[in-house]
Amino acid sequence: MGDTPPADVLPQLNLTLLSGVRYFVVENLRSARRFLKACDKSIDIDSLHFVELNEHTPQSEVAAMLEPMRHNHDIGVISEAGCPAVADPGADLVAVAQQRGYEVVPLVGPSSIIMSLMASGFNGQSFAFCGYLPVDDARRATAFKEMERRIRRERQTQIFIETPYRNHRLIEDICRRLPADMLLCVASDISGPRQSIVTRSLGEWEKATYHYEKIPTIFLLYS
Repeated sequence: MGDTPPADVLPQLNLTLLSGVRYFVVENLRSARRFLKACDKSIDIDSLHFVELNEHTPQSEVAAMLEPMRHNHDIGVISEAGCPAVADPGADLVAVAQQRGYEVVPLVGPSSIIMSLMASGFNGQSFAFCGYLPVDDARRATAFKEMERRIRRERQTQIFIETPYRNHRLIEDICRRLPADMLLCVASDISGPRQSIVTRSLGEWEKATYHYEKIPTIFLLYS
């Protein structure tokens, strides 16, 4: 997702509920505080309680983050970008909450994975989100071959992501490893001011000029 005013992408109900939550589990403290302030300028940020949960958090520390719920406090989960608990560390917290029988309430909001699929023109009946591809060259080559197999045999759209500063390198890698007639959709800065969602053949991408460096981007493959 792009850096977008909350009111542009979230229902009013979500924004109203935020005013009653005092405990938050967030992926990044600084951006979460900025997000809450953008939702409601009257929020007293210093009165709120935050705990960070990200890819560096030891699994052994996750369960303790739910302690406020034992005292009947609601906990809000805020992801860094996109949809909480979908390709997001918040899923670990939700898993513990389910195990303990706590009520889990998903709120309506945008998912860059689904929004990119909607705009790609690819198969929305059968698709797979593959997350980050392997960094190791041999394993990455195997991953590309497996995605090509699923596309050809199962007509299944393949969706994946990359660290933003490697976006251009990934496009070049895809063009080098897969057939030129295969289709690639690059969905960048979804909902943001630089939003760009473009579907081309790999042969066309190989000749194209593009500017996706350091911008959150979703990649989709199909044929």
